[in-house]
Amino acid sequence: MGTVHARSLDPLPMHGPELGVHADDIDAPEIDHEPKQEVLENKDVVVQRVHIDGLGRTKEDLLTYEIAEVFRAKNLIDVMRRSHEARQKLLRLGIFRKVEVVIDTSRGEDALPNGLDVTFEVTELRRMTGSYNTMVGNNEGSMVLGLKLPNVFGRAEKLTFQFSYGTKETSYGLSLFKPQPGHFERNISVNVYKVTGQFPWSSLRETDRGVSAEVSFPVWKTSQTLKWEGVWRELGCLARTASFAVREESGHSLKSSLSHAMVIDTRNSSILPRRGGLLKIHQELAGYTGGDASFLKEDFEIQLNKTLFWDSVLSTSLWGGLLLPIGEKPTSIADRFYLGGPTSIRGFSMYSMGPQSEGDYLGGEAYWAGGLHLYTPLPFRPGRGGFGDLFRTHFFLNAGNLCNLNYGEGPHAHLKKLAECIRWSYGLGIVLRLGNIARLELNYCIPMGVQSGDRICDGVQFGAGIRFL
Repeated sequence: MGTVHARSLDPLPMHGPELGVHADDIDAPEIDHEPKQEVLENKDVVVQRVHIDGLGRTKEDLLTYEIAEVFRAKNLIDVMRRSHEARQKLLRLGIFRKVEVVIDTSRGEDALPNGLDVTFEVTELRRMTGSYNTMVGNNEGSMVLGLKLPNVFGRAEKLTFQFSYGTKETSYGLSLFKPQPGHFERNISVNVYKVTGQFPWSSLRETDRGVSAEVSFPVWKTSQTLKWEGVWRELGCLARTASFAVREESGHSLKSSLSHAMVIDTRNSSILPRRGGLLKIHQELAGYTGGDASFLKEDFEIQLNKTLFWDSVLSTSLWGGLLLPIGEKPTSIADRFYLGGPTSIRGFSMYSMGPQSEGDYLGGEAYWAGGLHLYTPLPFRPGRGGFGDLFRTHFFLNAGNLCNLNYGEGPHAHLKKLAECIRWSYGLGIVLRLGNIARLELNYCIPMGVQSGDRICDGVQFGAGIRFL
């Protein structure tokens, strides 16, 4: 009997609205015109055996969950589809460098006339791998050295050590990641870290030493994360000219907090989406598990994207947050919100709006920010179908406000205060997408609604980051 070889397709993205694999998406194999081969095409088949070749330190019971659906296939096309989906699950575990699929007719004494054997040929990653990368954050860059031990205990666990030296911070951390067998979206991670950051807009230097543990799991169409974090924070002045308000907050503090995050993301891309939406809600409660910081912090992010005519995209976004102190102790400068800069309210300097003292920005306990954007192709479409498609023309309108609240006044007074003295800006520019990792913006900005003490960037402004308003 002939042999059918099905080489699976390249990995599909692990997020987004189009995760399904359909029969039309799979290349049909070349089939010899034999009577017995036509039986496999047109009649039911039975998957009798599934083999996994190439295993070393990986435990077989982990992979049983990932390949179980292959046994439920009823015809050849269904076998190919389910085998391809199982391959994606194996690759997603992050323990194999390569996974290939071979589908063959069953052989042996117990072989059925319509029986099939499916073999996954895997190549495991090395026990230890090193990496050197450069990363782009919100208006900053860093060099990252990493050491990874994938599949350290044989069930897709990952131990990672990372050292980062950046333009604004130096950090290192050790983390252990453990997924639940058969449900990779359900996982636990534990982290130990030290992070040092410099914040020149506040003349502040902060060093955090902490430990955290978090659990992630899906619920319906959402991704949920529960986290506990204990961190020893050391605040100091970045310059001798630091204001008295910053000096007053300098010193050591201990924060122990519980937080929850919920995310619904249907965008086709997180960097420059063309369609879909995002809803992100985050809550943090500090003080009830120890420490000297006590507060309730709520913030959210909403984004909607719609493709229009002439390959243009209309995008709207809204951010907001509220920080409520618990007890008589005021909130810390390290916990407040900051606003302004090329990644949020364009036309203003980085985090340089709202409450300030002697030129140092102290952050606010409440904020909101909204954006309306129109992305279009470059005029005359140079480089269409290639490098030119990474660029987009950008027209934007941003608005927002950041302030402190008097909590004895009630919610109506809070809304009134957030609606007063709104900062806003508009302009246009060029956006460059760097894969699905980050993006660069070069904009001409016209800031409006400038308040006393705000620092503006009237004219050309450059921004780099992963999260933009």
